[in-house]
Amino acid sequence: MNFMLLFVCLAIFAIGDILGAWTKAKLSSVFVALMLFLAGFLTGVIPKDIINQAGLSQIAKWASPFIIFHMGTMINFKELIKEWKTVVLSIIAMAVAALSIFIILPLIGREAAIVSIPIINGGIVATQIMTQGAMEKGFSQAAALGAIVYAVQKFVGTPPASLFGLKEANIILNEHRTGIKREVFIKKEEISREKEKTFYERFEKYFTPFTCLGVTAFFAWMSRLLESITPVNYSIWALILGALVGYFGLVPPKILEKGNSAGLLQMAIFASIIPSLAEINVADLAKLSLQTLLVFAVVLIGIFIFIYLIPLWRIVGSRNLAVGIAVAQLLGFPATYLIANEIATAVSKTQEEKELVLQKIMPAYVVAGFASVTTISIIIAGIFVKFL
Repeated sequence: MNFMLLFVCLAIFAIGDILGAWTKAKLSSVFVALMLFLAGFLTGVIPKDIINQAGLSQIAKWASPFIIFHMGTMINFKELIKEWKTVVLSIIAMAVAALSIFIILPLIGREAAIVSIPIINGGIVATQIMTQGAMEKGFSQAAALGAIVYAVQKFVGTPPASLFGLKEANIILNEHRTGIKREVFIKKEEISREKEKTFYERFEKYFTPFTCLGVTAFFAWMSRLLESITPVNYSIWALILGALVGYFGLVPPKILEKGNSAGLLQMAIFASIIPSLAEINVADLAKLSLQTLLVFAVVLIGIFIFIYLIPLWRIVGSRNLAVGIAVAQLLGFPATYLIANEIATAVSKTQEEKELVLQKIMPAYVVAGFASVTTISIIIAGIFVKFL
């Protein structure tokens, strides 16, 4: 391992995070990091095999099933059932995005379309699955496009999520201030009752960092084993296994955070995307830029037509809220949470008004991002990677 190159990688990731925090997420930390690596590759300042030399390639190979199992333990079935209309519209919006990209398949190519769809629908895990799959099959251009789409998608998703969220918030407050009654999804206080402790809660003291890592490693191995004996990708198995053991309380939710290792493994997943950028040369930039522009243009147009103009928005009862839910696939958690909070803060004059806005927008935005990015996109990536 070259520790100097490991430091360079981590320093670039850190610069991205620092600038993201300094600009209050207006500048994407992911975009900054990926663009710094791309500039380094194009100028020759950074060696093209830096991830391998830094020793991150090996970690990335086994980090993926760990992270996906970890994400499975976060799935809250009760919240998904409660916000079922949001989940249904999210799935429809993801299908609209996929259909929109298929329409431009003759313009961007089959492999580019297949790689882009799960990434548009999801986040870092879907990106890792698709870029790695494309690189293994020799489709370096498609892999590079996937990395760039992932880097740019929060820039594209944030403006419509904020714009239509603000429109919805203003309608809510206008009706509240003028005394018009409107159905608002207010969460009622549940009567506190003694509930039986889960297996994890009864034996929490035994779930040390090593235990959590051991449990996760077991299910990561199980997901790979199931992949070898079924036609289903390991990512889908890891998500299902995580969701099941999390639902029955057999393991702690967010198990890798309990194991003090989520950050390291997420960094390794991020690092696995970087090699796809090393294959880009200056001549490719114009083509990749045009492909990226086309992908996002058709996705936004498709969402506007199918979700805003055609009455699919009636599923959630609001055009503006429907668009916000639809573009959550470009954002994911915590971006959807932050945007909903910013909207409520911007339009409200009192704490009561802020709570009123949050009660309507926050659950929809957060559940939409969780359903699409954290859950369904991983399943889609596991399916689509087989077609490369």
